Amino acid sequence: MWTVGLGLWGLSRDHSVWRDEAATWQVARRSTADIWHLLDQVDAVHGLYYLLMHALFSCFGPGTTTLRLPSVLAVAVAAGCVTVIGGRLAGNPAGLGAGLALGLLPAVQFHLQEGRPYALVMAGTAVSTLLLVVLLERPASWWWAGYGVTVLLCGLLNWLALLALVAHAVTLCWTRAGRGTWVRWASASGAAVAGTAPLILLSRHQSEQISWIPPLTWHMLIGPAILLAIGTLGAVLDRPLPGRPSLASVALPLLAVPLLALTGISLIKPLFLDRYVLFGQLGLTLLIGTALGRAAAAMAPRLPRTSRLLLPVALLSALGALLPYSLAKRAPESRVDDVLSAADRVHHLKHPGDAVLFIPAARRDTALVSPDAFRGLRDIALTESPLTSGTLKGVEAEPAAITAKIPHCTRILLVTDAPGVARRDSAHRDKAKRAALRRYFTPVADETVRGRRVTVYERLPDPAPGPNP
Repeated sequence: MWTVGLGLWGLSRDHSVWRDEAATWQVARRSTADIWHLLDQVDAVHGLYYLLMHALFSCFGPGTTTLRLPSVLAVAVAAGCVTVIGGRLAGNPAGLGAGLALGLLPAVQFHLQEGRPYALVMAGTAVSTLLLVVLLERPASWWWAGYGVTVLLCGLLNWLALLALVAHAVTLCWTRAGRGTWVRWASASGAAVAGTAPLILLSRHQSEQISWIPPLTWHMLIGPAILLAIGTLGAVLDRPLPGRPSLASVALPLLAVPLLALTGISLIKPLFLDRYVLFGQLGLTLLIGTALGRAAAAMAPRLPRTSRLLLPVALLSALGALLPYSLAKRAPESRVDDVLSAADRVHHLKHPGDAVLFIPAARRDTALVSPDAFRGLRDIALTESPLTSGTLKGVEAEPAAITAKIPHCTRILLVTDAPGVARRDSAHRDKAKRAALRRYFTPVADETVRGRRVTVYERLPDPAPGPNP
């Protein structure tokens, strides 16, 4: 629970909203009809999460606490599940070690305080894995139904969560499950996949949303390789309890299969982001827990008192070593692309009647999250609002139409990325904006704050007419 405490403490002092969270924020504030229109056009893959956050925003109001608290609670649920799984399969020390270790993992700490669906997917996968472990010992039809519903919900939150089904299939093979278990698992899994299939098919036509993901490179695999090595060591140290499946048979597939599968997919279509398989960290924590439990058991005959101290000492040492990282991740300075800070600078720099431009157009999320900060400004590039077009950033005019409007403005505020931030201007539109600004305007104020840049441009005086010949 210490991780949840840190998460709640971070919520109380960090009120920034970074770029990926801005999408959740702006969509959740729309009406249900607008959300359905958006999902049909642009971002169906996160539809269930957006609808959930829309309900929470409607009940409790928009705010950073409402935005991130579901992720904090989801990690608490996941920690509880791995504690129970580890306790059932490897003993109480292993379960306690796994539950406490979950909050120490850097990836989990990052997504613990983020208004995105990945922590919820991890919690759902933890619940489904716990149900699978129980069903391997005591088959019950209604629990299989619960397993299928849980997997379906995870798939609707992010359909890559269905990779957990492949990991569970490996577990069934490893434990030599009976024919009846296979039939029930296949029925529940098939229903979950069938329920997710429409989302998968629809999202394939919206692949532009992930076109920014870079191709897979070898250096991107260094971190996953280290995790697999640590997990394999924990699996080697695992010693199954009599009459129960080994913890390694559950944990190692959950860690390895999603990572390897996503790697294989990324060789065909760039899709390698560790957050897509964050739920695989559940397997890693279980294997860390069993390694700690095994070490304590080996020490017990000779050093009984010391063995009882091994788990708390190891975890306290890890907590102490990672505490600066944990605190930094929960500080406002950790938000390297803060939408609200940029909106605040616009509010202080604007004058009545000013125009505003966004490069790239996705930076319009600054205005969509904080519309009051942009009140009185004219968005001269926009032809269709996000609501009207059913998109996240709206529809902009053609380059020639934008550049024709720019010379008629007196002052223009430009909202863009901070220097050094990777940016891809569109081939024509954004380059045309910059060219027109350089030709007709001069910068008079320039401020960079947490990953975003706000520049104020004023119109250059018209050249004096030359003497008559």
